[in-house]
Amino acid sequence: MATLPFDDRDGFIWYDGALVPWRTANLHVLSHGLHYASCVFEGERVYGGNVFKLREHTERLLASADILGFKIPHGADEIDRATREVLDANGITEGYVRPVAWRGSEMMGVAAQNNRIHLAIACWSWPSYFSPEARMAGIRLRISEWQRPHPKTAPTQAKAAGLYMICTMSKHKAENEGFEDALMLDWRGQVAEATGANIFFAIDGVLHTPTPDCFLDGITRRTVIGLALKRGLNVVERAIMPEEMVKAQEVFLTGTAAEVTPVREIGPCSFRPGAITQALIADYDALVRG
Repeated sequence: MATLPFDDRDGFIWYDGALVPWRTANLHVLSHGLHYASCVFEGERVYGGNVFKLREHTERLLASADILGFKIPHGADEIDRATREVLDANGITEGYVRPVAWRGSEMMGVAAQNNRIHLAIACWSWPSYFSPEARMAGIRLRISEWQRPHPKTAPTQAKAAGLYMICTMSKHKAENEGFEDALMLDWRGQVAEATGANIFFAIDGVLHTPTPDCFLDGITRRTVIGLALKRGLNVVERAIMPEEMVKAQEVFLTGTAAEVTPVREIGPCSFRPGAITQALIADYDALVRG
């Protein structure tokens, strides 16, 4: 089924302080954020008309901009109000929110000290990131050739647009080979994350997840760790090497878009969604809709 292009829809987008018609929310082709990746964003889910952990997402957006060296000219309270305003204007009760902030077009070059900082917030209806069939059966991941960079070579703790270039490349190659997503290692060859979600391994009843020292410590990741601890599960954050995956009985991804998604295959390793994954799916669904 064809999907409407994102630049040609009815509705409204909050843009630099006001709601504007969807189709007019444009920026110039010489915007610094397009050419030099001076852009940060968030991904947020709407359940029953409420954004799950809205303030945490807003604070991370502001922090990401600070890491990239610019200040968004709107405070957290205003951004939260604007998010609710754009949801109401578009009548979204189950969907996705995308705030994005970037340097404008006043200067074109690596340096852009005087460029205006823009902020836009859009929202749309969006079901599960993966199809219901794929989610229930577990998805398949290809191991990407691209690796998460060293923290001294990129602002890895920011949700910055430029960091997702290798994610897009990795996911496209995975999809072209019949997989749903890709697993990314880091510069040391350790397991890092999927292209847009964190990863967990259940090994003999204990949850293991990579230490987020060169990728985002996801809001959903932290939420699921809390749910696991509440269930009395032991959660270990540590360096995980790819050869250890064979020890896992269950594997799942966590993310705002992915929520809690079982994995059935990574490279040569196969897994079966089991009791731990199913319990955390149920707990997470109950929390976000509670």
